[in-house]
Amino acid sequence: MPVATREWQLAARPHGEPTPEDFRLVEQERPDPEDGQIVVRMLVMSVDPYMRGRMRAGKSYAAAWEVGETMKGGAVGRVIASRSAAVPEGALVLADGAWRDVAVLDARHVQVLPELPGVPPSYYLGVLGMPGLTAWVGLFRLADFHEGDAVFVSGAAGAVGSLAGQYARLHGASAVVGSAGTAEKVRWLTDELGFTAAFDYHDGPVARQLAAAAPEGIDVFFDNVGGEHLEAAIGAFKDFGRAALCGAISGYNAVEPPPGPRNMSQLVGKKLSLRGFIVGDHADMREDFLAKVTPLVTSGELVVRETVRQGLDEAVPAFLDLMRGGNTGKMVVQLAD
Repeated sequence: MPVATREWQLAARPHGEPTPEDFRLVEQERPDPEDGQIVVRMLVMSVDPYMRGRMRAGKSYAAAWEVGETMKGGAVGRVIASRSAAVPEGALVLADGAWRDVAVLDARHVQVLPELPGVPPSYYLGVLGMPGLTAWVGLFRLADFHEGDAVFVSGAAGAVGSLAGQYARLHGASAVVGSAGTAEKVRWLTDELGFTAAFDYHDGPVARQLAAAAPEGIDVFFDNVGGEHLEAAIGAFKDFGRAALCGAISGYNAVEPPPGPRNMSQLVGKKLSLRGFIVGDHADMREDFLAKVTPLVTSGELVVRETVRQGLDEAVPAFLDLMRGGNTGKMVVQLAD
């Protein structure tokens, strides 16, 4: 029998901030799985800032979605039918299978996941998945973090930033400073995650607030925001400061090129290193990352928080809220139990 599914498609390319009209929820029938294929019922799906870039035409590090195409992204699901000896029925798998409730997939394109006590499936989309590895790679490889470094994290209450700051604290940072978008998030960073200081970037110029929070300057900057935050970090850097440039969400919906930092000349005098990166280029770190972070999760030493929406109908509202900063920690959409 054909496989019935509901799927989100890109209905139009957004101009500026995406709107609900840019998406379309449709019902589809997919053919029965062929040899080497599996049928996966999605349990939980991820919405991530990088997906905004896939809505634009043109070359990028992630292939653009075509108008009318079913959108894809990270999801964890349960195999409900299998024609693959490598991925049996009942297996828990990580797949590029959202935004849909059921998918027919090639078995070679999924990863079978361990089922660990106390680790919900959604963690493989967050702390034990792409965001967790992104924070690990950015801090330890790109920014070359060392014990005693003073660290500034922009967008620190998000999925990646909240982990990057905690990794730094747990590995002996002399100070960890974060920026966030609400007073509640600022309190979460300091009271629960153990940041040395944090501030709401709406409360005044970022450079001024960063100088007050880190008067001795910073050694490492983990950037998820870009724009004013990057300019402030350049000004606050000590000599030989290092930045891992993970994202620039402040400009993702811009219809005109945003202005660049006005103090780039300091890169020379301070001998700074600014390195952009895509986590997919650093898969060689995944095994070491999981070996070191999984015990921190199961022991509770690493604080994990999710913002959870219920049901496939909520996938687009969740994504739109994510782009407006409506999440604390990782935003996920629960699709089934």
